[in-house]
Amino acid sequence: MKSLTFNDLQALTGTEIGVSDWIKVDQAMIDAFGTVTFDMQFIHTDPVQAKLSPFSGTIAHGFLTLSLLSSMAFSAMPKIEGTLASLNYGFDKIRFLNPVPSGARLRARFTLTSVECKSQDRLLLTNATVVEIEDAGKPALIADWLTLYFLA
Repeated sequence: MKSLTFNDLQALTGTEIGVSDWIKVDQAMIDAFGTVTFDMQFIHTDPVQAKLSPFSGTIAHGFLTLSLLSSMAFSAMPKIEGTLASLNYGFDKIRFLNPVPSGARLRARFTLTSVECKSQDRLLLTNATVVEIEDAGKPALIADWLTLYFLA
């Protein structure tokens, strides 16, 4: 795919600009995330006890699902002409709508909602982001994600 210019991006505002590859969220990933974040709540890390919960098994941490967005964006988002670097600029809104069971596969859809020229060498893009759970009727999360691009 060719790199997009500022004008290309403006023309794409309001459209879906990327769909990521699927990522499997298995128990090993959930356990590793719990370890590094010190969040060892049983609904994430104890399959036996979690079977008795309303989720009938372990579920991924919401922040694990959110953190996977970086990888999903890398596989899905078009390149922007002249980019030297890009940074996660934050979120205007995040909602965790559906728990992600261990073993589920996730992917993200990105809809470009705004392109703002912050300066001659900086662009701020906002994407309405939806993380889907394979074969689930409701997404895992939705977020308005801002990314700052530094241009040559």
